[in-house]
Amino acid sequence: QVQLEESGGGLVQAGGSLQLSCGASGDIFSIMGWYRQAPGKQRDLVAIINSGGFKVYADSVKGRFTISRDNGKDTVYLQMNSLKPEDTAVYYCQARSKMSDYWGKGTLVTVSS
Repeated sequence: QVQLEESGGGLVQAGGSLQLSCGASGDIFSIMGWYRQAPGKQRDLVAIINSGGFKVYADSVKGRFTISRDNGKDTVYLQMNSLKPEDTAVYYCQARSKMSDYWGKGTLVTVSS
């Protein structure tokens, strides 16, 4: 049974930093990453990383967010710096295996101005 466990959300002031973590188990995951969904909006890509370390970022977070991965622990991290109020959203971890895409339950990030 695949499980994704997220942690690290919270409330932070604009300009601050947070780190999200997501541990996955139960399968072999080629791609892991983060998506976010703000109130009333669709879920959008934030950043993804494959097992070889290739990364893709949304334009809105380039230069501020860094995704990394510990393949031995099947854990993906998202370091978020210089946070802005528009980064406020529920952040979802995603992991892709040969069988399916899996989603975490989400962790709320709130950036106050």
